[in-house]
Amino acid sequence: MTPPPPLTDRHALFLDFDGTLVDIAETPEGIQVPEGLPKLLERVAGRLDGALAVVSGRPLSDIDELLSPLRLPSAGLHGLEHRSAIGAAVERVPPPPELDILRRRINEAGIIGDGVRLEDKGPALAIHYRRAPERGDDLAAALTAACADLAGLHMLHGKMVLEIKAQGHDKGVAVTSFLNAPPFADRVPVFVGDDVTDEDGFRAAIAAGGFGIKVGAGETAAAHRLADVAAVHHWLDAFVAAPACA
Repeated sequence: MTPPPPLTDRHALFLDFDGTLVDIAETPEGIQVPEGLPKLLERVAGRLDGALAVVSGRPLSDIDELLSPLRLPSAGLHGLEHRSAIGAAVERVPPPPELDILRRRINEAGIIGDGVRLEDKGPALAIHYRRAPERGDDLAAALTAACADLAGLHMLHGKMVLEIKAQGHDKGVAVTSFLNAPPFADRVPVFVGDDVTDEDGFRAAIAAGGFGIKVGAGETAAAHRLADVAAVHHWLDAFVAAPACA
């Protein structure tokens, strides 16, 4: 797998957050945002005439707080939340009724605790087990069984996390939605991400004539790879430092 080509003014850029722009921590609240990251993203967005979006499993309220005062076009909760442009209203997919059933089943199953944490995102649920990695297979089996008759739900397997949300929404769907309107339309899409949940974004970018960049190790549909978060920042820095295309 090859390093990515340089980013150019003709691209539309889609960036995952945890593991791509910031290093992963034991808990979602434990991440550290590099001091210069909001300014760097602001400069990249300016060079791309606004065609930069964050596409994350986090709620948009988290992204906005962590990148404050920057307010980028963004998709949160794997596409359940969507802000198409700076200043636009956030569109939200209402949670399916099956999610309340699943909440009750998770509580009754007694699987939370001993290193396993439930993060209730409202329209989605996340089960974190970074502090108990040995429980991953059992948790996946328990949640698969709990969701078996809940046709409106879909489970995602991430890095030490299992996320359950409404069917029909993922990072690839979010990318395609962005590409249907300015400032993203008629550009070459590039998706950068580190996790299994980013594969939908890679595939959407490839289908639209662009490419994906995998951060770190692991099998992937992306044709290019960067070693870590620091390498992503270096790649972005190189773009803003390069002369603008004539």
